[in-house]
Amino acid sequence: MNLIPYGLYPFLVRPLLFLSQPENAHGMTIAAGKLFSQEPFLSFVGQNVAYRPVEVMGLKFNNPLGLAAGLDKNGEAIDYFGALGFGHIEVGTVTPKPQNGNPKPRMFRIVDANGIINRMGFNNKGVDYLVEKIKRRTYKGVLGVSIGKNETTPIENAVDDYLVCMRKVYPFTDYIAVNVSCPNTPDLTSLQNEENLIRLLQPLKAEQAVLADKFNKYVPLVVKLSPDLTASDLKSLCKVCLDLKIDAISCTNTTTNRQMVHDLPHAQEWGGLSGEPLRAQSTRVLADVKKIVKNQIPIIGLGGVSGVISAREKLEAGASLIQIYSALVYQGPAVIKNIVNNI
Repeated sequence: MNLIPYGLYPFLVRPLLFLSQPENAHGMTIAAGKLFSQEPFLSFVGQNVAYRPVEVMGLKFNNPLGLAAGLDKNGEAIDYFGALGFGHIEVGTVTPKPQNGNPKPRMFRIVDANGIINRMGFNNKGVDYLVEKIKRRTYKGVLGVSIGKNETTPIENAVDDYLVCMRKVYPFTDYIAVNVSCPNTPDLTSLQNEENLIRLLQPLKAEQAVLADKFNKYVPLVVKLSPDLTASDLKSLCKVCLDLKIDAISCTNTTTNRQMVHDLPHAQEWGGLSGEPLRAQSTRVLADVKKIVKNQIPIIGLGGVSGVISAREKLEAGASLIQIYSALVYQGPAVIKNIVNNI
């Protein structure tokens, strides 16, 4: 039962949130989500969205739209976001140990372009905290966990961090996203080198087989790629994913490209740009990935999805699933129902 007029968000809630610094507004959103994830509130905050089932990676989704990683980093508001109508929710990115991330300020609104720049740096409360949260969820939709490495872990030892996270979340999640493309963690994107990606993914695939046998449950592995890769790098990384039988590719993470917003306030802040300015670039990369992998690996499309038209663009370019984040910031929960009911 939905008693909240979410369509009023851009007129009533957003102006108030935008009086605060972006990260403070994000914190308020998660605090509200934690509260609304509990009864009796949870019964009144949901949205009825259309049932548009899809099967991807052997998993059954009520609809193709999901919440991208980065909003609920610690899995604290899963039930609230689930009640809003998402077919899947991706939490994280999580690391083995808690870490503070980069110095503040580290999140900036590009209001005139409906974009966001962030350089959060994998700030999170650690994988053990996340596991306790996801174990207690009542959300019945598909849950993904995005995993990464601690900033203090040398890049040559990155696989150890990914394995720690993978082993701990495996029994409690439906898929695992391997984040190698966040531009805000030192050296992380160097994992998007063919040799380095093989060195990372081979042990993860081997561990996946071990854990699948141990828990009698196959949890798919998704690799999340950058929109800033060269054509040759993209081709070689897709080949790695094909050769290692990765279960899906996520296209794309945020971009360091500022061409679309170069003359707007905060545009020169370093970090990853998301939202509508990323739309065309991420869709081009998605389409290129689809040409390479054809129908052998499903694709999750994200980056600039802000409504029905941009959602359809991703699906037509080859995505089986789509995700949003920045659209929630600018439009509120009504965008979920609008996309799901009309794509």
